Amino acid sequence: MNPLQPSDIPGYDTLNVTFDDPQNRRDFEFLLARDHKTLLRIFHIDMNKDPYAEMMKSIDVNGRPTRGAKDAKVVAVTYDDFQCPFCSRMHATLFPTLLQEYGDRVLFIYKDFPLEDNHPWALHAAIDANCLLAQNVDAYWDFSDAIHSNQKEFNDMKVLATQAAALDKAAAARGPKFHLDATKLQACIKAQSDKAVRASQLEGQALGVTATPETFVNGRKIDGALPIDDIRAALDNALRDAGVAPPEHKATAGGAK
Repeated sequence: MNPLQPSDIPGYDTLNVTFDDPQNRRDFEFLLARDHKTLLRIFHIDMNKDPYAEMMKSIDVNGRPTRGAKDAKVVAVTYDDFQCPFCSRMHATLFPTLLQEYGDRVLFIYKDFPLEDNHPWALHAAIDANCLLAQNVDAYWDFSDAIHSNQKEFNDMKVLATQAAALDKAAAARGPKFHLDATKLQACIKAQSDKAVRASQLEGQALGVTATPETFVNGRKIDGALPIDDIRAALDNALRDAGVAPPEHKATAGGAK
């Protein structure tokens, strides 16, 4: 973190922050209110360019888990919380339903945004998931699918230490299944380094993320776990904008074809 510098905006100073880890380096520029109550991310956007495309460039997806085609014209980045009930609902909508419907047309990417004030074990789950991701993306998704669909099981444990131990056990169980390096996995789980998660949270805050799930579809923000037809509409519009025909959709309960 660099020293505060005067800015051209009254009541704010400029704050430059660098996140540096072995896999990635990111520089962020912020405006910090002089009363220290407001932090704003600065985006330098050329208005001659597509602002949504520029927004997507500000989201660091390096090394993040993906589902779908790497060369898809539409990218949906979701800021997720493993303990959030609305995230569980969104996860079940995306996977497998929309992933199957859109096939190679859309690339789905997950980023971390645990809301610790309300969801005390969400950070631990995100860290364990990233330990799996460091070795195998399929192990990440297997863990993610299981945790999102079994939130109640962990919530019912009540005690954070018990929940954390259960999460660690669930993560470690993916080791043999996906032929992971058990020593590295256990060391990562034990270390509980939150550096990558904190960087993702800070990035999300700078993008205006205040709750979960929040999804950016080619730069356009979708708030919350919307009905499936609303998510389809957002994806279909992005596909049309990209010159790609949307898939045909089957009828869903309470929704359109």
